[in-house]
Amino acid sequence: MAVFPNPQFKKSVKSSRENDGSLVLKLLPYLRRYPKLLLLSVSLLLPLSISGAIQPLIIGQAVSLLRQESTWPFLEQLSLDKGLQFLIILLLVTIIIRLVCTSSQGFIVQKLGQNITADIRDDLFTHVISLGTSFFNRTPIGRLITRLTSDVEALGGVFASGAIGVISDAIYILLIIITMFTVQAQLALMLLSLMLPIAALIVYFQEQYRKANYQSREKLSELNSMLQENLAGINVVQLFRREQFNSELFRVINNDYRRATDKTIFHESAVSATLEWVSLVAIAGVLGLGGIFIINDNITFGTLSAFILYAQRLFNPLRQFADKFTMFQAGFTAIERISELMKEPIEIKESDKNIQFLDSVKYRDKIGEICFDNVWFGYKPDEFVLKDLNFTISPGEKVALVGPTGAGKSSMIRLLSRLYEPTKGRILIDGIDIRDISKKELRQYIGMILQESFLFAGDVKRNITLGENYSLEQVQEAAKLTNINHLIEELPQGYHTQLRERGTNLSGGQKQLLAFARVAIRNPHILVLDEATASLDVQTEALIQEALEKLLINRTAVIIAHRLSTIRDVDRIFVLKQGRIIESGNHQQLLDKKGLYHSLYQLQMMGHKESIGN
Repeated sequence: MAVFPNPQFKKSVKSSRENDGSLVLKLLPYLRRYPKLLLLSVSLLLPLSISGAIQPLIIGQAVSLLRQESTWPFLEQLSLDKGLQFLIILLLVTIIIRLVCTSSQGFIVQKLGQNITADIRDDLFTHVISLGTSFFNRTPIGRLITRLTSDVEALGGVFASGAIGVISDAIYILLIIITMFTVQAQLALMLLSLMLPIAALIVYFQEQYRKANYQSREKLSELNSMLQENLAGINVVQLFRREQFNSELFRVINNDYRRATDKTIFHESAVSATLEWVSLVAIAGVLGLGGIFIINDNITFGTLSAFILYAQRLFNPLRQFADKFTMFQAGFTAIERISELMKEPIEIKESDKNIQFLDSVKYRDKIGEICFDNVWFGYKPDEFVLKDLNFTISPGEKVALVGPTGAGKSSMIRLLSRLYEPTKGRILIDGIDIRDISKKELRQYIGMILQESFLFAGDVKRNITLGENYSLEQVQEAAKLTNINHLIEELPQGYHTQLRERGTNLSGGQKQLLAFARVAIRNPHILVLDEATASLDVQTEALIQEALEKLLINRTAVIIAHRLSTIRDVDRIFVLKQGRIIESGNHQQLLDKKGLYHSLYQLQMMGHKESIGN
């Protein structure tokens, strides 16, 4: 099963941890893309915080005014009715200011967060599809989906609800503290002293939350990996009656994920419960100490009322700050995991020589020449699957690769199309090292048809053009050249027929036929066939063979063949064994040598005769 963590991709929490400052710095380039939204959001913080900080003072002055205690000097000059009216209007203004600023800032922050989330997702997706084939061979797809979706959403939450909100809460708390000290220093000092231990507790619980959240997301990656694997292989699961076995595996992983998530919930709840308890203690402390001050005529009832509200308002933003800090920890975890993915090196890099390969075709003497110059290759260090390959395929020559499974045939064409780089040596196309050719031009110059063709959701035309700018007439011409136009026209909407994911509403033969049309429309100079007709029925294969005769005219061809009867007419056959070419020649020459090719051919002919006899 592919649900187990990949040791090269997954890192331990300890080794992957970075300090929060360095993680925040990684987000700054995205913030700089939207300076107007950022400045507008920050500009709303001050009026929002000031209006909130003076509201308890206004209410405290109203209480003092009603009790005919000492109030602001200008209020003492007004009558009771006018004084209350003034305070009500002032309170209403602050409420309106907070309402307008809060709603405006909420919209702006959400917009900023969504923009940044989309940018990060775009950059991450672009990076992922640029990674080498070896990365995808060792990394479960479910893990990548989790990082592209769940982790990016968690990171988006930091911007959408957390980042500006934390700054707002910090300014709000600071203004409340300053205002309290200007009103009554002793009560303010008491409330401030309660904030120090609670701050330490918050930091501790958030640190534990961070660790638990990282483990939770790793378990979610495993869960998604298993889901993806089972859905992709549903036919095998059902045919071999693995439903119960796979369900048990899923249950184990699902329980692991639940337990990891429970730990995050515990630490998050601990912060909220601690803050709730301390805020009640703070109010009790204000009432106790404030009561003593009132008895001693040190403060008024209005001041005490204001401090009761301040005790609530001081811990409310602190509670919100803790909630947002929890969101930040989830976001930092997401940044760590996304950073791991972004640090994956792009193995197949573009050359900086900027050779205009396709534009220079008409100036080259040899078009379609392939040269393997002392090529060695291994998927793992010092474990070579191709060894010391030296050969040249002339322009227009048709060459077949044969050999037992694991001989290195598919590895050769992967190197030729630059899905992998040679460990040693070089590969030349028309005398130019393929590492000096852009990947786009190389893959336009080389057309490849694999044994299994992948189709995207969309119409038939789009699956032939693959997003490139070809007209319907060009698509139809390519379909005619490959003898599949009549099959497409029999579909319900012809070239505009919508195909489901992976082309499940087409037969295997029809999907393979579209692969031939994809190559034909691009008119490559080199054609690579990886047992491309193996999945076709006899009638369809006959159509393809006729189309191939047209496609192969004046083109170099490299053909991987398991059915040796299909390559009798090629110019040369390379026989591979354990990564080396041990025989070379045409069909008859190799038969006369009585070597490995002769043995393989005899075995296939015997099997063919037995199948006919049965």
